Amino acid sequence: MKLKRKKISRGTWIGFILGGLIIIISSYFYFSTLIKINANLYFFLLGISVFVIGLPFFVDLIVQGNREKNIEQMFLEFSRDLVEGVKSGTPINKSIINLRTKDYGSLNTYVDKLANQISMGIPVKEALETFSNDIGSPIITRAISLIREAERSGGKIESILDSVTFSLGQIEKLKKERGAAIYSLTVQGYIIFMIFIVIMLVLQFKILPITSTLNLDASSGLGDIGGGFFKSGGAVFTTEDFARSFLFLLITQGFFAGLIIGKISEGSLKAGLRHSFVLVILSWIISTGVNAFLG
Repeated sequence: MKLKRKKISRGTWIGFILGGLIIIISSYFYFSTLIKINANLYFFLLGISVFVIGLPFFVDLIVQGNREKNIEQMFLEFSRDLVEGVKSGTPINKSIINLRTKDYGSLNTYVDKLANQISMGIPVKEALETFSNDIGSPIITRAISLIREAERSGGKIESILDSVTFSLGQIEKLKKERGAAIYSLTVQGYIIFMIFIVIMLVLQFKILPITSTLNLDASSGLGDIGGGFFKSGGAVFTTEDFARSFLFLLITQGFFAGLIIGKISEGSLKAGLRHSFVLVILSWIISTGVNAFLG
């Protein structure tokens, strides 16, 4: 299969420009000696910039995923129409050419190309191979392989097409049932992660300040630490250190939680990267934003 070179969309360029401007401006004020912003606000703005830069990619993934689903659904309709044409006695090549006038949504471009190749005298087998390679869907590729073999062997093409259409219908039905069954699990995953963020923030802003005000007994050999905590070797571990550790914990948890949600919901770790992006950026923005404005 040939890899297609994807053009960078206008939205992606806009995201890069806006995100880059936020990084440049916030960095200037953070390192400036005239008007200086604190570290928490700076990291919050960096999170916003990453969100702005990554948002177009995230939207493109959603649009591409929806387009692929639409293509698979329309291919099922295309297969059904092709079965009807072949059953009526029309050869498969003529049936494909006749279907070019029908509306198959996102599949129209591929159907037109397939019909044009057959009209130019290209064998149906080769045209179907190009058709499946252009789409790139594993489900459609398997279906086209069966159709090509049936057309090449000269068997009852209508029976093969009927079986392929039935299989595609069953696959589509199972996908919808699976999606409905795991939708609640996906929502629960996001809710659980939001609760996890709230717990971390409560720990940071409510529990740790209370604990940090406790003075250790001098007889313990650690001395009076006032508002800090201790690391190994006697170095003070402050609430700011805890806040930084909590942020790293949230980011790590968000990344792997997103992968798990994607694997459960769509059966793919690649799909989970979308959820990971959302959860990681959400963790960063909420944590740094709360520290910047309420810390």
